[in-house]
Amino acid sequence: MTDPADRHTTEDRRAAWADAEASRRSTELDREEALRLLGSVSLGRIVFTQDALPAIRPVNHLLHHGEVVIRTHEGAALATALTGRPDGGGIVVAYEADAIDPATHCGWSVVVTGYCHLVTDPDDLAHYQALLHPWTDHRMEYALRIRPDLVTGLRLSRRAGTGGAV
Repeated sequence: MTDPADRHTTEDRRAAWADAEASRRSTELDREEALRLLGSVSLGRIVFTQDALPAIRPVNHLLHHGEVVIRTHEGAALATALTGRPDGGGIVVAYEADAIDPATHCGWSVVVTGYCHLVTDPDDLAHYQALLHPWTDHRMEYALRIRPDLVTGLRLSRRAGTGGAV
């Protein structure tokens, strides 16, 4: 049996969400703005296929010449998928980063979809190793580049006249 106090709380939440949804709007970002926002944060999530299923890993990144660059280590699923390709080709991945305020639910989200390739040039690899520092205890031997073939993003903001920052 449902506790009436739980039902009241659930109903209050639904009403608050409905009010919040009515006071916010979603605006599509153009490619340039989406990439600018992506470059303004250092943490995101890479999405790839592992054993025919989607896999997601949090990673730090940088934006360099319009490409997303991440580092990974030997034995990591993504590194294994790329180093095991006989043709040396890339694999399709998605990369997502966001900055959304948990209290207001305002902010932005950007998704980049494209081919991911191993960085093989020693100078480029050294450059990325100097700029991207691991935040885990793994030694990061590899750098990966994601070419952003498809860039989508949205901004969640308050509607004019609803109070708070836009």
